[in-house]
Amino acid sequence: MRPRRFPHLPVFALATAALLLAGCASGPIKRVSEPTASIQQLSVGADGQWTVDLRLQNFSNVPMRFDQVALTLRTGDEAAGELKASPALTIGPESVDTLSIKLTPSAPARLLIAGTLADRRSLSYRLEGTINAAAEDRKPREYDIKRESALSPVPGLPGVMR
Repeated sequence: MRPRRFPHLPVFALATAALLLAGCASGPIKRVSEPTASIQQLSVGADGQWTVDLRLQNFSNVPMRFDQVALTLRTGDEAAGELKASPALTIGPESVDTLSIKLTPSAPARLLIAGTLADRRSLSYRLEGTINAAAEDRKPREYDIKRESALSPVPGLPGVMR
């Protein structure tokens, strides 16, 4: 009778299969990344009020609930005002949603944007503050936001910048 070449092969195959199945049981890794905020659109009303469409971006691979937004808006070198909201908005994984916030701008910011719109120029802005957000099964966390960008007048839409 000849000796078997690989007497432990069935045990090895069974152990390998068990390890593979155990690795699959944990599922995908949940990655929570810092969200960002930017202005998607700023509309100046006839009464001087601004409507700021704030773009909230979730870079995580899990849904996140955005509970509070507290951002200071500066246009050019002028403090325009505070963007505050409690949206309780859930944004899907690696997705974006917008939040409209009414703002009564400061007088210097109001004059600055009026001149910018009249001259059809772009306007730099800066957002600084915090966003309070939580992944689906975690405690809310405060994220610091610092964002600089620019808005330009939209042709054919008076008082609107994107």
